Amino acid sequence: MKRQKRDKLGRAHSNGYQAGLCGKAKEQCPYQNIEAKSQWLGGWREAVADRNMGLFR
Repeated sequence: MKRQKRDKLGRAHSNGYQAGLCGKAKEQCPYQNIEAKSQWLGGWREAVADRNMGLFR
């Protein structure tokens, strides 16, 4: 059975979340595509909010 790849936008969101947890700046977004960049920034914002609430260090 073949493994399905995650969709690119979902991957962009999770990559942004991981970047936010690591403390990277939002200007370091690697995506040029508007939709992918939007997803990456959304994940980044969620991670920063979670870090500020004390869920992660």
